[in-house]
Amino acid sequence: MSSNQFDVVVIGAGPGGYIAAIRAAQLGMSVACIDAWQNGNGGPAPGGTCTNVGCIPSKALLQSSEHFEQANHHFAEHGIEVKGVSLKLDKMVGRKNDVVKQNNDGILYLFKKNKVTFFHGKGAFAGQVDGGWAIKVSGTTTADLVGKHVVIATGSSARELPGTPFDEQQILSNDGALNIGAVPKKLGVIGAGVIGLEMGSVWRRLGAEVTVLEAMPEFLAAVDTQVAKEAHKIFTKQGLSIHMGVKLGEIKSTAKQVTVPYTDAAGAAQKLVVDKLIVSIGRVPYTGGLNPDSVGLKLDERGFVVVDGDCKTNLPNVWAVGDVVRGPMLAHKAEEEGVAVAERIGGQHGHVNFNTIPWVIYTSPEISWVGQTEQQLKASGRAYKAGSFPFLANGRARALGDTTGFVKILADAATDEVLGVHIIGPMASELIAEAVTIMEFRGAAEDIARICHAHPTLSESMKEAALAVDKRALNF
Repeated sequence: MSSNQFDVVVIGAGPGGYIAAIRAAQLGMSVACIDAWQNGNGGPAPGGTCTNVGCIPSKALLQSSEHFEQANHHFAEHGIEVKGVSLKLDKMVGRKNDVVKQNNDGILYLFKKNKVTFFHGKGAFAGQVDGGWAIKVSGTTTADLVGKHVVIATGSSARELPGTPFDEQQILSNDGALNIGAVPKKLGVIGAGVIGLEMGSVWRRLGAEVTVLEAMPEFLAAVDTQVAKEAHKIFTKQGLSIHMGVKLGEIKSTAKQVTVPYTDAAGAAQKLVVDKLIVSIGRVPYTGGLNPDSVGLKLDERGFVVVDGDCKTNLPNVWAVGDVVRGPMLAHKAEEEGVAVAERIGGQHGHVNFNTIPWVIYTSPEISWVGQTEQQLKASGRAYKAGSFPFLANGRARALGDTTGFVKILADAATDEVLGVHIIGPMASELIAEAVTIMEFRGAAEDIARICHAHPTLSESMKEAALAVDKRALNF
């Protein structure tokens, strides 16, 4: 095999791509991974949207802004008197950038450790050849590669409002929302989904007056209704102004402000004038420069690469994973698919269970869930039992000073199998892992109830909710 020939060529080094590359290398294959993302100095920045302008930097800013909020409004409750708290936004954003770079460098180290050959540039199909598929790398690095197998992991990009392109100065995607130079006095957010609520929360905590406009009539329609109602109440109390069922007019932007005319849910004409506008109305698959037509790679009407249940495309030995294919646009879903594809290429049986993929919204309180909601179970006619437990009755939550929210468990009425778990409250993102594990093994609420949980911990709320399914909670 020549130096430009590989068993596997992975296009894209986001969560799906870099993980697929590493797992394939672990299985003894020769692997190349191509990624074009650059840092501020023009160097490679693998990790995709998640590491560079998504999961990682947003969590860094959420953490920093939460500290700021705690110092301003909650330290006094703990007997800590703080005076003259001030914000150095450039340092906060700088820390966020440092966290991103640490993750970029970590991936490059992992490539080196696992003997994955990295190419810094864009990868494109150049045809089918003896030995597999010709892939052309252009950009910082130029190369002509041949891959026996190709894994497409090119991810997604933010969806623009028609007629309102991102300029990342006034009209912001998630990228621009992470790099605002000064706290805006008034901030508008289009879209009350995960990104909109997280970014809105960051800038509200830092002092912005935040208004969220959402076209859907229901708040967080994909979330369990009971959780969504609690979340709406809490976010509104915190200061987010949330308007549902709106219809947008023509947005106009100048160097100093953005004007958003809209019709509210009652049909009345309204106008929102803000300093900055974040648009978070979903994401679209990214296949720019991939040159799919040259090899007949099939895309669907929305631009996703068409795959089967094993992530195989219509082309032999060409696979696709992550945001560029069907299913939830979640980093951990992409990782699971990346591992599964590498293992399938290696002759093993990869595993991805779409029914046990957890979801998280990193607001305060956090929201997490896995499995079916109560409204989905009602719609399907499945008989179920429900049990919930409030953090108000949890000793650790009281000690933390954060007793907002609850844990809710839904189980089959006859078999007690856990069908869904929904959490709003402190550290919900961590607590959901126990639910995922139980559901992956098709466990029962009784299984959670019989497991000894350390005291005092937030996880005891999971045990108590499981006991509540059988109407025998001990602490509520």
